[in-house]
Amino acid sequence: MHSTVIRRPGATPAHALSFFSLAAALAFPSAALAQDAGDAIAAEPAPPSPSAAGTGAQDSGEIFVTARRRSETVQDVPIAVSVVGGEHIDSTGSFNVGRLQQLTPTLQFYSSNPRNTAVNIRGIGVPFGLTNDGIEQGVGIYVDDVYNSRVASATFDFLDVDRIEVLRGPQGTLYGKNTTAGAINITTRQPTFDFEGRAEVSVGNLGFRQAKAAISGPLSETLAARFAVSSTHRNGTIRNVVTERDINEQDNLGLRGQLLWQPSDALSVTLAGDYSEQDPECCGTVYVRVGKTQRPLNRQYEALAAAQGYVTPSRNGYDRLTDLDASLNAGNKIGGASLKAELDTGLGKLTSITAWRFWDWKPENDRDFTGLPITTLSQNPSQQDQWTQELRLSGGGDSLDYVLGAFWFEQKVRTQGTQKQGPAASAWLINPSNPLSQDPSVLDGLTAENDIRLDNTSAALFGQVSFRPAPGVTLRPGVRLNYDRKDGSYDSVVTNGDGQLVTFASTDPRIVAQRGVLAPQQFTVDYEDWNFSYDFTASYEPTRDLLFYATYAKSFKSGGVNLNGVPSDSSGAPILAAATVKPESVDHFEAGVKAQFADRKATLNLAAFRTEIANYQALVTNGSLGVLRGYLANADKVRTQGIEADFSFRPSKRFNLYVNGAYTDAKYRRFTDAPCPPELSGGTTVGAGQTPGAPDVPGALSPANCDISGQRLPGVSKWGLSYGAEGNVPAGVLGLDGAFFLGVDGSYRSRFSSNPSPSIYTWIDGYALTNLRGGFRADNGLELYGWVRNAFGTDYYEQLQVPSGNTGLIVGNPGDPRTYGVTLRHAF
Repeated sequence: MHSTVIRRPGATPAHALSFFSLAAALAFPSAALAQDAGDAIAAEPAPPSPSAAGTGAQDSGEIFVTARRRSETVQDVPIAVSVVGGEHIDSTGSFNVGRLQQLTPTLQFYSSNPRNTAVNIRGIGVPFGLTNDGIEQGVGIYVDDVYNSRVASATFDFLDVDRIEVLRGPQGTLYGKNTTAGAINITTRQPTFDFEGRAEVSVGNLGFRQAKAAISGPLSETLAARFAVSSTHRNGTIRNVVTERDINEQDNLGLRGQLLWQPSDALSVTLAGDYSEQDPECCGTVYVRVGKTQRPLNRQYEALAAAQGYVTPSRNGYDRLTDLDASLNAGNKIGGASLKAELDTGLGKLTSITAWRFWDWKPENDRDFTGLPITTLSQNPSQQDQWTQELRLSGGGDSLDYVLGAFWFEQKVRTQGTQKQGPAASAWLINPSNPLSQDPSVLDGLTAENDIRLDNTSAALFGQVSFRPAPGVTLRPGVRLNYDRKDGSYDSVVTNGDGQLVTFASTDPRIVAQRGVLAPQQFTVDYEDWNFSYDFTASYEPTRDLLFYATYAKSFKSGGVNLNGVPSDSSGAPILAAATVKPESVDHFEAGVKAQFADRKATLNLAAFRTEIANYQALVTNGSLGVLRGYLANADKVRTQGIEADFSFRPSKRFNLYVNGAYTDAKYRRFTDAPCPPELSGGTTVGAGQTPGAPDVPGALSPANCDISGQRLPGVSKWGLSYGAEGNVPAGVLGLDGAFFLGVDGSYRSRFSSNPSPSIYTWIDGYALTNLRGGFRADNGLELYGWVRNAFGTDYYEQLQVPSGNTGLIVGNPGDPRTYGVTLRHAF
């Protein structure tokens, strides 16, 4: 439901200027973001926000977006953008980014836990695998203009969302933090001067319970407030036979409050605060398969498990059984506050956004992925604070618009890691030919304690001009000057069960065996760089319902520092050349057409793109358990290209449908020194004049690295599809006028690789998911409907993982089974 915001008389312009001056003085000393701006200020009547994939709740009206920081219809924006309205988010149960990917086929989401989460667009964004705090996201996540630097925010429930815009392609001259792959722009419902509210309760199988509520209204003639709350709980989808508990549950709570002060037509100030927390028993995996590696046969999974009499509870991952014996936890808290002020100066609109955000992460994992006490403790709690300041000034006339702006960002991350080995570690991790492998005390109690620190500063100046030299023709050049500085440190201290320090100086055979599992390391690293980027878009609108556009962007992704440890030389000294990672250099080409026809009842948008990335930041993992959790390197060149189509048809208020499709061809163009897949790992590394052995052959010689040029990027399907339809018939129930409705939403994605270097063991087969919903929607805002998600009970894996050690074990995260329930909603 959308309510009209009515401006109230209030302070004089002098008072308004005084307040803004005070707000600016209290803000951070640097300046921020600038983009195109429209004539309207934020407190104008909110336009309707139907979805590009409609539900029938909104069956007429334009789809408005603020992708370019101005209110305009999606058909007028020369950008490939998908729009999902709040009504559709609620109706389809897409309450976080993970579920949003089912509606937007060019979006990829992978998560083994909130910290180790990747959000990519068109196959690029962040490296697939373990997260490294020292690198940037390629996909920016923004909530009400505020950048969220930690991708863990993508795992939380959407809270009182009005719409979500998924922008595809580089957005460096549009958004405060440079993003090379795209942006997810989330806009929440704003305070209103008319009283309104909404409430929603859902219950379902697996103990699913979800409640959401929001209320908004005036506190005075110039002050309005809005408050929203959301709570979600669901039992776990995997049974742990050790603890006899269900794990990978959902346990989420979110709160958001906003105050809008509007003393005059010229000034609008919004103070917002939010807090969200998760406290599930999560995140575990299931056994998927075992593949042969080049490790000696007696050091591969089957032999090691047999030697200890270990049998996994099931060899069918879809039985959803595990026996993880270490504690699991995914405690996650995120929140912050922002102050947004908009002032019409007469020369242009001045916008200031000051924000602070925090993230606290308290995990526990079972890093051996088995029921054996090999790794009994693995945790990397982390605390992050970020501060951002944005300023933008925009103005112009009929033939020329301009924008000037700046962005400032500062981040502090502190991580404390602990890994401890158990009594089964010696037999599992030490070569059976070594007598020490028979002594559990050698590795029992071996502990690594890590202290990881990052201080990250970024600032940017940029501008954009929209010039219209002829009717229907618009030229939009944009530039960005960016500065980045990262200072990091990594300190890992290892002690054995006797309390002795494990060092590289010791020749004691027990110490030598211990540091082969957990090695100490200490280093500091700093990175500093300037980057200049630009883009140019030309568009032509021959008629009101037809738009052609073409874009070239020369962009970059900031360089980074490795903060998960780096390789060591033969003496144990860190190889500092691997401590920094070069920035990515991006060349992006895109062309598209946006069209409406059949009296604007049908919409068809097409886009073709090609993105080439030099010095692509790729994840490399070490083959020895626990020595390194992963580090980054630069692949020579990566390319992603493809075609996207979005079609929707609303022939009447009684029926609508949508189909969105994407073909994405994402490859390593040149990566000659990539980490090898498991089938080519684990054996003795080849020496001079030697030839690597064949894959899958135990005891064969292994290459030091592999050439994967021409192979697919991980995590991206060649073909993606989302579709849906809804029909309704008018009816009356218990004196309420309204309509019965029935809807379907489906998605399909073809097979994809689930390992940084494609492996024969980690391809995930393509799968299709179908969601159904149906019920009664009353004209007064009351709605009751039932829903079934994954209606056909499709078995699929969201992600496969290769545990370190080259034993051949493959584990995975199965997707949700069939779920069903009922929802009661009322908006007034």
